[in-house]
Amino acid sequence: MTPTTPLAEWAPHAAVWIGFPSHAELWQEDLEQARDEVAAFAAAVHADGAGETVILVAAHDEAADAARARAPFAQVVVEPFGDIWLRDTGAIITGDGVANDFAFNGWGGKYDLPGDDDIGQRLAAARGLASIRHDWVLEGGAIDGDGTGLVVTTEQCLLNPNRNPSLSRAEIEQRLRDDLGYTDVVWLGDGLLNDHTDGHVDNLARFVGERRLALPHAAENDPNWRVYQDAADRARAAGLEVVTIPSPGRVLRDEEVIPASYMNFYIGNAAIVVPIYGSDHDDAGVAAVQALFPDRRAVGLRADAILTGGGSFHCISQQIPA
Repeated sequence: MTPTTPLAEWAPHAAVWIGFPSHAELWQEDLEQARDEVAAFAAAVHADGAGETVILVAAHDEAADAARARAPFAQVVVEPFGDIWLRDTGAIITGDGVANDFAFNGWGGKYDLPGDDDIGQRLAAARGLASIRHDWVLEGGAIDGDGTGLVVTTEQCLLNPNRNPSLSRAEIEQRLRDDLGYTDVVWLGDGLLNDHTDGHVDNLARFVGERRLALPHAAENDPNWRVYQDAADRARAAGLEVVTIPSPGRVLRDEEVIPASYMNFYIGNAAIVVPIYGSDHDDAGVAAVQALFPDRRAVGLRADAILTGGGSFHCISQQIPA
């Protein structure tokens, strides 16, 4: 029996899980700022009750207390985990309400932290969702769908031998069909420079409508301009409509290029929350996202500390469809 495809992210949500920074040894001097940024993101998604229920997931009681103090509007649950990237470790919920939990190996063996491999199952069980465990490695940030059976991904991630070395491209496509109901796979090439996820697509390309794919266009001195051009060429060759959003350009931390992107936005019921970084292009990036979603409010929020952990707002969230 073919499973129901995951709904597009702009379909109504009942709630959203958001990971709350919990481990001081991982975040070090960025811990408190990261907590503040996550709380601001949660508030924008909740939108004073006009958005969706926010469930902040804390790894222990101290973090839970910090979450409640910063976000009294949110539900807070305590479930042990390694880090906050619930887009990758949480379950992917299909349109029939089934939580699909995939194997997780720390983004190809880079960060193997206790609790990350089964946090998706535990959160789904606490929510009362039926769940299925799949025996191959797939992170939620590696795919993005438009709700029709169409999904986009990158070769750099899904074909990386550090994920599923025994599976061919054709076999991975078949797994996406069998496990998540996807009928059409569009392969982009590489993701952003210095992205430790090996090029997750949710930092590069996002569906903003049926067969309508948003991609960055390069700012001056942009280290990823070739990546953007290749992705646009591939998307158009696959028959997709391509729309563009400015990139932040070259964003540095400690003199190293970091994978800053406006594409890691979260599409909520009331708001589209866009990460910003103090770039000259922040306002233009948020305005471009706003133009794509006139029925929602685009909100730009700083995500500098969250990005020190390797991702942004989309990476720390996993929606629960209505």
